[in-house]
Amino acid sequence: MFYQIQIRFYIILIATMFLASCNDDKSIENEISKIEIDYTIERFDKAFYNAKSKDLPNLKQTFPFLFSKQIPDSIWEKRMNDTLQKSLLLEVNKKFPDIKVVKNELTGLFQHLKYYDKTFKIPRVITLTNDVAYRDKTIVTDSITLIALDNFLGADHEFYQNIPRYLASNMEREQIAVDIANGYAEKYVYQTNRMTLLDEMIYYGKLLYFKDIVIPFKSDAEKIGYTEEQLSWAEANEGPIWSYFVEKELLYSTDSKLPARFIMDAPFSKFYLELDRESPGRLGQYIGWQIVRAYADKTELSVFDIMQTEPEEIFRKSRFKPKK
Repeated sequence: MFYQIQIRFYIILIATMFLASCNDDKSIENEISKIEIDYTIERFDKAFYNAKSKDLPNLKQTFPFLFSKQIPDSIWEKRMNDTLQKSLLLEVNKKFPDIKVVKNELTGLFQHLKYYDKTFKIPRVITLTNDVAYRDKTIVTDSITLIALDNFLGADHEFYQNIPRYLASNMEREQIAVDIANGYAEKYVYQTNRMTLLDEMIYYGKLLYFKDIVIPFKSDAEKIGYTEEQLSWAEANEGPIWSYFVEKELLYSTDSKLPARFIMDAPFSKFYLELDRESPGRLGQYIGWQIVRAYADKTELSVFDIMQTEPEEIFRKSRFKPKK
């Protein structure tokens, strides 16, 4: 009888703590939503698409950082009339006739950054094209954020036919805020070393945890750039993945091949097992994310302190246990 009362007490206690946590989260999000953010997304892509040679001086004055002094005006004028450029800009204008959805999500991101970092300054946000240079889809600095819209036309767009599918799959409008949040995460993150697989896992885990905080309106699949099916696979196989890392003594290995197998963009992770082609890439990032989340649940540190905490401390104090 006493045992049953004890169990009932603990269930009630856990439920009460969970509800209190949810209420705290709602209260914080409500406060964040009231932060005023005033900015305009400047459409350099549209301005360039509609520009004539006579408009070039004004464009250069408004966006001086987009015009290299080593490139003569004649090159820019030729670019204005280039058929391929016109085609690229036309597709961007069709996909993004307005930028309201993107602005709403960036406003949410900036509100969260402002809430957690009182020194945060809203940057100039400028859209442009960059000849589908998909390794540089967004650029984040202290004062300027650039978004190359030709990299977000949709995974199946004809411009992306020669790009590996595992990369093209994230060339969607929904990933713009995610990519920009990642750019800010890279500015805040720090750790002394990135030599072992565990170092790399924790590093990318920090970046993903930062997204938990600043873009909570995005799904976990969007944050890591997985499909829902890929995320489900990672969640269902968390235990076996972790066992593999431990049993193969990979966590503290400095083997230079490990990042390519488990951290970097790839069509699948490389366990050298039959299940490889069923798996999504970057499973090391996914596990690192779960470790940092476990650590965050056990500490009162702010997100920015967590971003600066060394991997070994995070791993040790997280007492990480994978889902069965």
